[in-house]
Amino acid sequence: MKIVILGTAYPYRGGLATFNERLARQFQAEGHDVEVVTFTLQYPSFLFPGKTQYSNEMAPADLSIKRWVNSCNPFNWVSVGRKIRKMQPDMLITCYWMAFFAPCYGIIERIVKGNGKTRCVALVHNMIPHEPSMLDKMFAPYYVASTDAFVALSDSVVRDIDELDKHSKPKTFCPHPIYDHYGDRMSKAEACEALGLDVSKDYMLFFGLVRAYKGLDLLLDAFGKMHAQMPNLRLLVAGEFYEQEEAYRKQIEDNGLTDKVVIRNEFIPDADLRKYFGAANLIVQPYKTATQSGVTQVAFHFEKPMLVTNVGGLGEIVHDHAMGYAVEPNAEAIAEAIVDYYENKRQEDYTQYLILEKEKYSWSRLTKVFLNQHSKA
Repeated sequence: MKIVILGTAYPYRGGLATFNERLARQFQAEGHDVEVVTFTLQYPSFLFPGKTQYSNEMAPADLSIKRWVNSCNPFNWVSVGRKIRKMQPDMLITCYWMAFFAPCYGIIERIVKGNGKTRCVALVHNMIPHEPSMLDKMFAPYYVASTDAFVALSDSVVRDIDELDKHSKPKTFCPHPIYDHYGDRMSKAEACEALGLDVSKDYMLFFGLVRAYKGLDLLLDAFGKMHAQMPNLRLLVAGEFYEQEEAYRKQIEDNGLTDKVVIRNEFIPDADLRKYFGAANLIVQPYKTATQSGVTQVAFHFEKPMLVTNVGGLGEIVHDHAMGYAVEPNAEAIAEAIVDYYENKRQEDYTQYLILEKEKYSWSRLTKVFLNQHSKA
């Protein structure tokens, strides 16, 4: 098949770009002809809370990536729609995560389908975002109406799409595949040396962009409740802050954790992930709201037990008291699980279960789901 993937890709950075590029490679490995279409302008700078949207790594040599789309220019959307329509793809995959892009994607899809050949299948990371706005009600239905079929990465997102879909279009859930391009596991000793950490300590890792919905404040309160009985435990926070770091620093001080929390406020490049996951023996995701998380799949790759909160689709993936914990999103439940993990030495048993479970999350499974949805559209 000829497939066009429309969404974030190089030179943009982050989990969505990583996902789209890995999906494109899987389709290529299966013999399909794949083009990736990404943005000339993804977000206006005033809407982007981080330091930069762009990667400082080399461009992928094995992918065809076209920078065509200006997210703010409707005339550009018409032009891009005509270009893709002329390419005559069998399937256009639009990678959707927030309502800001709904008008752009909706117009492009409507124009592309004018060729009478292309079917538009959505890859929906979030239908209703973690931090909703009035744009969700205004714009999201327009995009849903233009799309022929949907693939979501959690059951909760399928339900969100159902609420907006007036025509019972094909939609299905496929678990987020495991990111498998970050290299081999790194020993704790090697990772701690690379990061300048004390190898004699136990580290739990909070990884990724720091945003309010991700619940770092819950984790700090939980750590404050039990750090006295866990004198060897440290918290490693690795990721760029999209919130005020000072507020978290004050919370750390108020909880008596000044010498127990290590903060690396920076975007962590792919090449360094193995260091942070290598140093940790528990990955903690204390989210207040969620759909699914790429961090979970990185933890699978490096075979690290996880603690997640039972929100969105996280509890669907992390089986409680098997490969980790799925607890209620409050400090008491989080603290209780952390204490249980370390005091009862759960790491080895949970890791063995996780190794067996990770076989379910292949990229070939996801491509099969897309091809099946295309046939139904």
